[in-house]
Amino acid sequence: MCTRRGTSTFDGLALAWAIAHTLAEKNRSLALFATHYFELTSLAGEAPGVVNVHVEAVEHGDTLVFLHSVKEGPANQSYGLQVAALAAVVSYFWADVRGIALGSLRAMRRRDFQDWNFRFAVWIVLATLPIVAAGLLLSPVLNACHSPLRTLTVIAIACVVMAALLALAEIYSRHKRTLDHATLNDAMVIGLAQIGALIPGVSRSGSTLTAALFRDLERAEAARFSFLLGVPAIAGAGAKELWELHKAHLDAHGWSVLGFGLVIASLSAFAAIWGLLRILERFSAWPFVVYRGLMGIFLFVGVYFGWLPN
Repeated sequence: MCTRRGTSTFDGLALAWAIAHTLAEKNRSLALFATHYFELTSLAGEAPGVVNVHVEAVEHGDTLVFLHSVKEGPANQSYGLQVAALAAVVSYFWADVRGIALGSLRAMRRRDFQDWNFRFAVWIVLATLPIVAAGLLLSPVLNACHSPLRTLTVIAIACVVMAALLALAEIYSRHKRTLDHATLNDAMVIGLAQIGALIPGVSRSGSTLTAALFRDLERAEAARFSFLLGVPAIAGAGAKELWELHKAHLDAHGWSVLGFGLVIASLSAFAAIWGLLRILERFSAWPFVVYRGLMGIFLFVGVYFGWLPN
């Protein structure tokens, strides 16, 4: 059995942990569980009979050669591709990003700190601080495989709660304000909402979009605000992962493969952003309310009847 990452790392890790734990504790069958979630290696110290092994391989030219030798212990680690999401956001909202960046630089040269572009850039930085602080403080809990947050019940609750909050935002929002009328209070409220993304089952874009709608922004403007606000957080995560790859001495072929993957992932993310904005502009947020609500109900039913391990 193998696992792969989905749109949310925490969701995927929670599912992988639940499956592996059930195989070890309940089924107790002889199974090979292949995953690149490095966090699951701690299961060997908690469940009897679980051991970590990896297949030895070496790079030869531009190919990877498996040596048909199983070694004890886990492999090094795997890396996500936050950079692809950053590339998609920056490219899709290039006019906004370019205008804010150049406008801020010009304002600093003029010492015009009341300029809207400069103030908006500062707001984005300030609004990013809450999720950075929360991530550092909660990392021992969030990154622990045995964390009570990493259960299907928590994911189901998060899906239903977020569906309800998005529905309330859709009902009570006046959908009148634009980004040009945004304030520091708007930025901080939406920035605080980013913390919700640390909970499995809550997406960063979903929590920030909901908060923006509660601030009476137009639907498309709310999504625009949400994505622009996420640029520093996504950039920081991407830079960290690229640095880890650099320290792992990735060769030229590896970087070329990574680059190709970034292009494909960026195009996919670009298409997803385009689709989201089209739905919000032409319809509303209700399709996402229904999707998240049904997902939460499905997980609740699956756990209750024992179809899905918790």
